[in-house]
Amino acid sequence: MPDSVSPVSFPPSFLWGAATSAYQIEGAVREGGRTPSIWDTFSRTPGRTAGGETGDIAVDHYHRYRDDVALMAELGLGAYRFSVSWSRVQPTGRGPAVQVGLDFYRRLVDELLERGIKPAVTLYHWDLPQELEDAGGWPERDTALRFAEYAQLVGEALGDRVEQWITLNEPWCSAFLGYGSGVHAPGRTDPVASLRAAHHLNLAHGLGVSALRAVLPARARIAVSLNSSVVRPLSQDPADLAAARRIDDLANGVFHGPMLHGAYPETLFAATASLTDWSYVLDGDVRTIHAPVDALGLNYYTPALVSAAPGEVQGPRADGHGASDHSPWPGADDVLFHQSPGDRTAMGWSIDPTGLYDLLMRYSREAPGLPLYITENGAAYDDKPEPDGSVHDPERIAYLHGHLAEVRRALADGADVRGYYLWSLMDNFEWAYGYDKRFGAVYVDYATLERTPKSSARWYAEAARTGVLPPVEPAV
Repeated sequence: MPDSVSPVSFPPSFLWGAATSAYQIEGAVREGGRTPSIWDTFSRTPGRTAGGETGDIAVDHYHRYRDDVALMAELGLGAYRFSVSWSRVQPTGRGPAVQVGLDFYRRLVDELLERGIKPAVTLYHWDLPQELEDAGGWPERDTALRFAEYAQLVGEALGDRVEQWITLNEPWCSAFLGYGSGVHAPGRTDPVASLRAAHHLNLAHGLGVSALRAVLPARARIAVSLNSSVVRPLSQDPADLAAARRIDDLANGVFHGPMLHGAYPETLFAATASLTDWSYVLDGDVRTIHAPVDALGLNYYTPALVSAAPGEVQGPRADGHGASDHSPWPGADDVLFHQSPGDRTAMGWSIDPTGLYDLLMRYSREAPGLPLYITENGAAYDDKPEPDGSVHDPERIAYLHGHLAEVRRALADGADVRGYYLWSLMDNFEWAYGYDKRFGAVYVDYATLERTPKSSARWYAEAARTGVLPPVEPAV
């Protein structure tokens, strides 16, 4: 159980961390035997990313990891969540591991531990080896089996030094943005494939948990990170409530149903019956997916506001997930998304910290007794250096203060929240947005790759040091 909670301060055991992902920061895409992932292929396809930008160099963390870990230590981080590049470790997605690939992560983990920073390993953050996509990708069952083998390889290599493990990051994005709307790699636009992918990602999680349990010491803790959506109806009209329920099933129930409760929502099956009979869910699958976990990671940025549409919705949707003529919401073409009121980040996402509180309290009810971590939360702004080279980002400080205050409120109201990972440690390759959107607490000059902590990084460091939220820096 967490420490006793003060209405002002965070518990002494509260974990203060930051997060990144492999393709967004590592670069070195052709070194050490690494082969292309779906994001290498996607980013090299004309028109897929802003300016045709790729993660070929990213912020060169592969070569600069020691300096980056030193910076984490300077900021007083207690934990660092990073992902492993599957194709760096197992280039074809099959067979034995490439030791030089694993050695990079061994060195990174050793560096973190020497600095007193707890490593948290995410096994999959969207970068499927291209060879597995060529064989069918996540809509195919075999990909889940391959993931379990990969999980075992990484677990065997790092399990003696890493206690915190995450199987998948945001499987919703992998399934529905990758195979439904096509705004993420691999860029396919097939609603049935997106639902098949969701199930096989779930299966990969369950198989991955079992594979890790077989090779990790008993002290290891295994979780999954879901970008569970806070779905709010535009009104209390029954049609709007039904629309919100349908989106909640597609955003949340499709994953937490089998993972936490051992069953898919029947309402999800009914809403997608015109697309699929779900016959790819085989006997025993849900039992496998329901493998017990030690914690639940929740990623939160903004709530969703929905209503029933008067007719079929055509073209791009204001759902905050990129413009596409194809929907990431299979079976929900009669649901309309609305911009929530209030200020917005550079992503166009509304700022509503109460959504994080609602999310934490919901999962306190959905999974009583399961520790919760915020594994991503943060904001993109158009940060620019001052003439003296410093970078001031009072908007991000206000964003973090608001959201962390809601975490503290959830703690006070009984939620078992054990830690918070800021997204992101530093500016990086922001997927289809290229290098246009800056989420980092550390500014990166993309021409020189020089790192400069923003004022939000110093603010966050003070919060981590004291367990008390410092005042919000006034905007200039």
